[in-house]
Amino acid sequence: MKKNLLPKASALALSLLLLGGCAKNKDIEPSITNIAVTNSDFQLLEDAAIRGGVAITLGNKNPNAADGNYTVFAPTNAAFNRLGIKEAVDFTALQGDFLTNTLLYHVYSGTLAGDALATNSTSPSALGPTRRIIQRADGSRYVNGSKILGTDVKAANGLIHPIDKVLIATGGNVVESAQALAGAKVFANPELTLLVAAVVKCNLAGLLSQPGPYTVFAPSDQAFITAGYPSVTFINNLSPADVAKLTNVLANHVLAGTNANKFTPELPDGTSVATFGGGSLQLGAFTNGILTVKSRNITTPATMVIPDVQCTNGVVHVIDKVLLP
Repeated sequence: MKKNLLPKASALALSLLLLGGCAKNKDIEPSITNIAVTNSDFQLLEDAAIRGGVAITLGNKNPNAADGNYTVFAPTNAAFNRLGIKEAVDFTALQGDFLTNTLLYHVYSGTLAGDALATNSTSPSALGPTRRIIQRADGSRYVNGSKILGTDVKAANGLIHPIDKVLIATGGNVVESAQALAGAKVFANPELTLLVAAVVKCNLAGLLSQPGPYTVFAPSDQAFITAGYPSVTFINNLSPADVAKLTNVLANHVLAGTNANKFTPELPDGTSVATFGGGSLQLGAFTNGILTVKSRNITTPATMVIPDVQCTNGVVHVIDKVLLP
């Protein structure tokens, strides 16, 4: 998988250059929406923009910017594929408001050129929350946890910077974000229902709603089921001793201090990190934008299912195993 990443990125860059060249030859500069429509690498972005109601907006000048421009961090088809979205119909798995807000999180009002994407710089999005630029030791640049595959693809109404993962921001804190997933406000089907039940049962909702910041590894519902917590009812009926045990388990999923509020490119991959509960986790190698996480009492590492979810008090990475201390 890693071997194919560079050729794909190169092919994307070439196709965008060719598109730009064709536009110049015809003396026509396409809008951001036109580029999404005419470039096959952005087919799913086009589908998302239509369904999310922003296609017309990004096809016109920006009335709120002096230069009339937008800058878009544009997820490729492969970026949407990572969320399980392979074709237009798959967007029905996402709630409409969430899709619209997600698209707005990719947009900057005005011109944000590639040379302005300096390490640790931030920029506001059309949704509101800011995004952070990260540079790794190998020189690769990321916006939050998404690799920047290219910069400064020119459109009549702004610029496009292609990226390899969809940016996600919830607009709520860690607890509110988990509750939104559990309440089917993000996906059409509820998720993280067991995590929310566990956090409430263990009286941790207040703590995880505080400013923090935190980095949270959030086990999926299936992860809790596999770990022996089969239902909300089961969790609600735990004995005091079992609640204490579950509290210790949950504390093993939270990083604070030095490793708080970290997107995947910023996490110290290949090292051991201390948890909020006093335990430790082993982080795997940073590969294709994600890394594995292993605790002492699981045999195989957990994999990130949905990494880099920005919350108001930290970053959440949804994982496929419970990290038993």
